[in-house]
Amino acid sequence: MPRSSPETRLYTVTADTLVAVDLTPRTRTPGSGTPGTRTPGTPPPRTGTPGPPRTRTRTHTGIRPLAPYRRLLAVPGARAFTAGNLIARLPMGMFSVSAVVMIAGSRGSYALAGAVTATGLAATALVAPWTARLVDRYGQARIAVPATLLAALGSLALVLCVRYGAPDWTLFAAYAATATTPNTGGMSRARWNHLLKGDPGALHTANSFEQAADELCYMLGPVVAAFLCGTFFPEAGTLVGAVLLVTGVLVFAAQRSTEPPPHPRTRAVSPLRSPGIPPLLAVCLALGAVFGATEVATLAFADARGHSAAAGAVLALQAAGSCAAGLVYGALKPAGPAARRHPWTVAAMTVLLTLPLLAAAAVGSLPLLAAALLAAGTATAPAMVTTMALVQERTPEGRLNEGMTLAVTGLLGGIACGSATGGWVAEHLSPAAGFGVPVTAAATALLISLAVTSKAALSRTPH
Repeated sequence: MPRSSPETRLYTVTADTLVAVDLTPRTRTPGSGTPGTRTPGTPPPRTGTPGPPRTRTRTHTGIRPLAPYRRLLAVPGARAFTAGNLIARLPMGMFSVSAVVMIAGSRGSYALAGAVTATGLAATALVAPWTARLVDRYGQARIAVPATLLAALGSLALVLCVRYGAPDWTLFAAYAATATTPNTGGMSRARWNHLLKGDPGALHTANSFEQAADELCYMLGPVVAAFLCGTFFPEAGTLVGAVLLVTGVLVFAAQRSTEPPPHPRTRAVSPLRSPGIPPLLAVCLALGAVFGATEVATLAFADARGHSAAAGAVLALQAAGSCAAGLVYGALKPAGPAARRHPWTVAAMTVLLTLPLLAAAAVGSLPLLAAALLAAGTATAPAMVTTMALVQERTPEGRLNEGMTLAVTGLLGGIACGSATGGWVAEHLSPAAGFGVPVTAAATALLISLAVTSKAALSRTPH
């Protein structure tokens, strides 16, 4: 910068301070910004003798790990539909526990209670994809509200049948009616996909947030249900769950500005016939078996050690680890496409699931098992987030809710199979051996993922 002459200086006095203003013309250098303006991110000029320039570096993932989520919830309408969806999703972890407590307490039969909830699970696996197809075709608000009201009537009918001693078959019929409950998590993911289309980084954060919300609701749901049924009356958990479900869906459906447009005349093929979706559904089936077998094996192991009351807290640690890992995973920038990341996330899950097996078989300590489940849970969210991202990518346009609901149906079917297999192994071999079932299921999911990835790589190789 050229030295200024006395003719280009202006002197003035303010109070007891002498101010010298340099009027020498400046030349604009590349990257210096427009004269008279301040480039965003640079500190404002200071009076007095200028010192050496300072460089400030801000790392969003290090100093501000929640910044991606703040930007996500700053999307117009996002907070409103997220709040409604979380309210509607919490009962998903309440209904089965509430039904078991209510039916077993009234009829004195856990076998009957388990059979009723299993019937509801099977009915949901059959009905949920059809409900999702209607949501895609006619819109979320038009279908989700009446479907939720019908499911709430089923819950109310179950309460009345239990309360007034109706025949056992009425319990099965009433609980089967709750199968029309819409996939609220899938509808929320569909909204994010609609709002963030073209921004894969933000969509990755949204999927991670939704997975963390799933884990949080399934962690808190059983605790809330057990508290309500034990503190007030056996039917309280089911009644409160129905009220929360209806309230949440009404709030969610009222946010019309963020609702994806319906596709009434879509010619897209069914997700079941879409390339890449059937293997993903097989992966979901295997991952569901991981969850179901882990739950049963943990319950059996805690009961064998005389600490059955602590089993819920131990399982909650696994969900807490997954919830925390989901939030961290969402704050990071994904490296490469989801198809390339998927085998690595499932492999990490397989490796970490050996920790509960070792803790139960080699040491036999419940506190050590709890720590191992917490560590294993940190691999759950990345694997599930990447799986759901692939489902979104490979589902045809206009069938997104149906595709994600089919994935959830696969998870539910896997949970049922894993629970049955894990229970058989824990009873006929040992509770510790039951933790071998989740490892086997995760390894199966890994083999499927590797096979699909290898096939895709071969198809891209020029011949």
